[in-house]
Amino acid sequence: MKKFIKTLKNIWTIEELRNKIVYTLLLIFVYRIGSFIVLPGIDPNQLSNLEASTRTGMLGLLDAFVGGAFSKASIFALGIMPYISASIFIQLVTILVPSITKIQKEGESGQRKINQWTRYLTIIVTAFQAAAYIGFLKSTNREAMLPAYEGFFWVSTVIILTVGTLFVMWLGEKITDKGIGNGISLIIMIGILARLPQSFAQEFAAKQTQGGLGLLKFTLEIAAFIAVILGLIVLVQGVRKVPVNYAKQIVGNRQFGGARQFLPLKVNAAGVMPIIFAQAIMFLPTIFVGFQTSGKNWAKYFTDPKNGVYMLVYGLMTVAFTFIYTALIFNPKQMSEDLKRSNGFIPGVKPGKPTTDYIGTIMDRITLPGSILLGVVGILPGLVELFGVTQGFATFYGGTSLLIMVAVVLDTLQQIETQLLMRQYDGLMSSGRIQGRQGTAAPGVTGGI
Repeated sequence: MKKFIKTLKNIWTIEELRNKIVYTLLLIFVYRIGSFIVLPGIDPNQLSNLEASTRTGMLGLLDAFVGGAFSKASIFALGIMPYISASIFIQLVTILVPSITKIQKEGESGQRKINQWTRYLTIIVTAFQAAAYIGFLKSTNREAMLPAYEGFFWVSTVIILTVGTLFVMWLGEKITDKGIGNGISLIIMIGILARLPQSFAQEFAAKQTQGGLGLLKFTLEIAAFIAVILGLIVLVQGVRKVPVNYAKQIVGNRQFGGARQFLPLKVNAAGVMPIIFAQAIMFLPTIFVGFQTSGKNWAKYFTDPKNGVYMLVYGLMTVAFTFIYTALIFNPKQMSEDLKRSNGFIPGVKPGKPTTDYIGTIMDRITLPGSILLGVVGILPGLVELFGVTQGFATFYGGTSLLIMVAVVLDTLQQIETQLLMRQYDGLMSSGRIQGRQGTAAPGVTGGI
């Protein structure tokens, strides 16, 4: 405890780090204030049906990502999610289209072009989603729409929601540039965390009505929740170390190389992206039926986390996307060539194609259990809900919500620890360096994403 307090004092004494943290907190505060500003033409006292429609299923998850702004008909109702969708699409196109891959490799100028395309695509995606959101409002909460403003509502809402998403995107970029951590990821995490106290209180109240047995169940739920967090930390940080020897080189009178190092291969190289891809596809039926997921509509089988069909399809897609995304971002041939250029080799394996095949095989072997664990994490909220956990609290047991929270916290702590170590202070952990998730997500999506 003393070491923790001392570390906090060290953080506060570093002016640059203190300013970054304060700047980040101020922009997050602005984002949270905007989440409570209701769209023009909406009576906030008449949104009970909208709130009821977003308590369960995929809409509940979407509302969690934007910190409840979706159910409040806020100017930030769509949050940063259109930007995330655009980023994922651009990243896939960058990987799959050689001409765009070439642009990305042009350095800073190429990255600026990619970022500009992402922003343009964000505007298009937001406009379409804003139109769908208006249709959803009219079908579920038409009484909340003021008749005197109805003639302007469609145009003004599309413009405001689009500008709201672009403003949130700007906040995220400013946090990344001048604050601490990945701004987009932090905004998503704050939106998720905003609903945790309310969900926690609802779960406690629900179990309290059951007397002593209910309180015992609640205690076991909290223990399971902590266990899931610890498991996700292992999944996020887990690596398989492949030994690499470096040949000795003598240049003049000096000797270089000759040391043994390790090649760290991540158990979950794809990060949170497979779950995001799977959820995006599972969310498509909701859009096609106008966000209506209740009653006898067939879309409920793909939007209800407790449904067996949902769990099976979602779990299989997560496993498949883990392999696909890992194959896209992980290049064993490039890694083998890099080892050869630096006079490194894996003991017992010949350089060239045998090394490429060996690294690829090892990666496939560790990706399989990682993908299965990721699939279990994805369907875990639905499983615990079947055991009597309220829907709001169940979303924090796994899926994208908890995985993003764990990954973003670790990544942010890693950046703070790096700042401390650069100034010769002790790090945040006495047991070793914190490992964040770098370079495995779409632009703005942590390491995250």
